[in-house]
Amino acid sequence: MIAARRIVAGFTLLELVVVIVIATILSAFTIARINTQSFDTEGFANRVAAMVRFAQKLAISQRRAVHVVISSNKVSLCYVVTNCGTPTAVSPVHEPPGTNAFSYSAPSGVMLADLTFSFNALGRAYDSLGVPIAGALTIAVTGDGTKTITIAEETGYVQYVP
Repeated sequence: MIAARRIVAGFTLLELVVVIVIATILSAFTIARINTQSFDTEGFANRVAAMVRFAQKLAISQRRAVHVVISSNKVSLCYVVTNCGTPTAVSPVHEPPGTNAFSYSAPSGVMLADLTFSFNALGRAYDSLGVPIAGALTIAVTGDGTKTITIAEETGYVQYVP
């Protein structure tokens, strides 16, 4: 009589459990080593560039000045209400889908230089005194490295190249 050999295919339960435990330990060490600061810096720089672009487009569409107020950890959009040419109040720009003020705070470890400027009804950028900007206006987002957002002098074009 010929003895039949049994062919075994697959892994045992013990081998599978050991592989899963090793993969879990390796993933825990990997996640702990990921530097999220660079992701936060890049993401916030993208958000700031989008907000500045929105401010320009809003100024053009509504034919009124929209102000961008940047502090060390927050970006806000607002209108300045004038009475006979004299600024009387500040009214926040509302976020597109709702009624919340359109402002965002920087994530932990990400900073901005203080800056205030506005876009007029033609989309051109002006400084806080109402004078057209001379040269390109630069917004620096610093965290894990520095990301730069540039606003062109004549056109107000907002450029962010990651």
